[in-house]
Amino acid sequence: MAIEPEGAIRRFAELTRTGAVDEPYGEPRLGIDLGTANIVASVVDQLDRPVTGASLHSTVVRDGVVVDWVGATTAVRSLAAEVGHRLGVRFTAASLSIPPGISQGDIQVFRNVAEAADLDVEGVVDEPVAAARALGITDGCVIDIGHGTTGVSILAGGEVVCSVDEATGGHHMTLVVAGRRKIDYDAAEAVKRDAAEYDSVLGLIRPTLEKMASIAASVLDGQDVPMIYLVGGSSSFPHAADVFATWLDRPVIRPTDPLFVTPLGVPMRGPAGSGQRVG
Repeated sequence: MAIEPEGAIRRFAELTRTGAVDEPYGEPRLGIDLGTANIVASVVDQLDRPVTGASLHSTVVRDGVVVDWVGATTAVRSLAAEVGHRLGVRFTAASLSIPPGISQGDIQVFRNVAEAADLDVEGVVDEPVAAARALGITDGCVIDIGHGTTGVSILAGGEVVCSVDEATGGHHMTLVVAGRRKIDYDAAEAVKRDAAEYDSVLGLIRPTLEKMASIAASVLDGQDVPMIYLVGGSSSFPHAADVFATWLDRPVIRPTDPLFVTPLGVPMRGPAGSGQRVG
């Protein structure tokens, strides 16, 4: 029996944080999300239900480009082995996510990383399509606030029809916190991630969130988009969706655990699966 999208996202977040495993139905599938701040391995079953996940903080990707080949390969191999060990299997293939709009050469580098980690590439999926799969949608706008950039993608029929990626993300929020609190970058990153600090940090980073919202507003100008979804770890602040809704003058939905939306969708074959690039 399938799980509704919000419940599946919450469950995947819990499985990834705790290392727990849900019994899969049929053969499990592996997905790898090489992000700017985190690499996530996700496993789903034949019903697209989350089975387990693992993540680690990493800086092997910058602006959609793999900048640390050895680090990326080592991380992917380690995460695939970790989730495989929990299930008692050895994964030999995986699906990969890629930032929308990167070059064929950069896509090949992502493939090469997986292959160097002893994984055949089953498919390559644009990050907003992966997010749409996890959200259970085929049409709408996905705004992905990552560590380095804000991506705004419009989807129709499960395909990306328009995508803009601009350099304003969680990294820039951390710089603001560091400057205003007069602390170093690592300390500012810790403050930003501390749930007890969310309200005070939001006051500092609101102008940065508003800049991100203005990026989305320019992309959405004149577009008839039925619904807007906010994902990505840097959208985790409790009132981030409200800032976007005010700027965009439309409802904005943000799942409870926005960091885990895109990774969960990578191995899925859900309603937005037509965005898969096979092989």
